[in-house]
Amino acid sequence: MECKRLSRLSDNLLKLTSLDSEYHPFEPRSYRLDAQLRQVALALEPQWLARSLEMEIDVPAIVIEADEELLSQVWFNLLHNAVKFTPAGGTVKASAETSDDGAGVTVFIEDTGIGIAEADRERIFERFYKADKARSRAAGGSGLGLSIVHAIVEKHRGSIRVESEPGQGTRFAVTLPLKARTERPDESGQARGEEDRRDR
Repeated sequence: MECKRLSRLSDNLLKLTSLDSEYHPFEPRSYRLDAQLRQVALALEPQWLARSLEMEIDVPAIVIEADEELLSQVWFNLLHNAVKFTPAGGTVKASAETSDDGAGVTVFIEDTGIGIAEADRERIFERFYKADKARSRAAGGSGLGLSIVHAIVEKHRGSIRVESEPGQGTRFAVTLPLKARTERPDESGQARGEEDRRDR
């Protein structure tokens, strides 16, 4: 058990270090975001059925251009946490809405679980951060899962925020552009988007 934990910790550290570097592979392609969320929920079915949870996926047909493998890890981590910290008989839900200008999408992962204290909400994306309270959802694990989620979302030029109160459940909101834009350094060393260069 300890060997598995250390191996998982090592793998997560390597992944986070790679994500933080400019050399981590980033391979966006167009695919159905709604289908991906349903696939991840299905992969977690044994866990949420074992806890007698209701899993709701209320996502319209949305095509996104993103790194499918990386985003799959985002949804897996967030849904897995939601299942893990929701008492038996509760509900975990994924929903999504596109922005008014049609350029972005926000995915909501919410649960009726134990919630997150305010002090912990401010730090949950930090590496190795684990709350002291035994029943806080920020406790347990390696303290790297949400750091990896944050790094992947940033790599997609997106953002993530959390809303929660102890005992009142939690909602994560991940906002992403629907079209990927690769960035490379320009001659001055500053990152510049592909579309910016085309406009010059």
